[in-house]
Amino acid sequence: MADRHIRRSGSDYAQAFLSLLPTGQAWTRAPDSTLVQTCNGLADYWGSVDGRAADLLEIESDPRQTLELLTDWERNWGLPDPCISDPPTALADRRRNLVAKMTLLGAQSRAFFLQVAKNLGYGDITITEYSPYMAGVSRCGDTRGQFNPDDPAHYYWTLGAPEIRFYWTVHFASVAYTHFHCNSSQCGIDRLLAFGIATDLECIFNRWKPAHTEIIYDYSAISDVFILDKSELDSADLLG
Repeated sequence: MADRHIRRSGSDYAQAFLSLLPTGQAWTRAPDSTLVQTCNGLADYWGSVDGRAADLLEIESDPRQTLELLTDWERNWGLPDPCISDPPTALADRRRNLVAKMTLLGAQSRAFFLQVAKNLGYGDITITEYSPYMAGVSRCGDTRGQFNPDDPAHYYWTLGAPEIRFYWTVHFASVAYTHFHCNSSQCGIDRLLAFGIATDLECIFNRWKPAHTEIIYDYSAISDVFILDKSELDSADLLG
């Protein structure tokens, strides 16, 4: 059985102090005596020290529970991530990110980067890898989806320069967008509809990608998502 840390209160220390004192008429143990009250007052300090030490041992040393030292944990593990422009502020989310960073096992596979994108809120991306056509290795025919089930629209082998093997494309099906809202948005400053590129995902992917590769970010699939007619504008609360 593992040893368990036991907290000691001020009264526990006071009892220990009093048990070490001499006995006799001058060393009364009456609760209202000056001696006992003095020992209780001095022992409260050690009870407080014991409690603070217990907090460090039982709570603050565990990244899943830390509160007071959470900022120190984050600083030592490089959090909040400089790629994230709007990091979470809730304690539970910050602890979750900390544990995820501490237990992260990096990889260079497509599945790893798809999971990273999902964790960032981009669960609908696809990744295309390129292989130059090589005689004796490649074959003719329809190879779409045979080697990459997650990307059934592209052929596995491609006619092109040998350097295409060092490129891969991230395709986005959607991005975050912001509507114009009455009483909160400003006319002449905020757009009726604003959307931006996935800067957080691009930053992290560029940092973690294999060093010999380059990434192409493709937003062409979402070009028609934001074409709204008049009825859609009214229903989307863009006009208040």
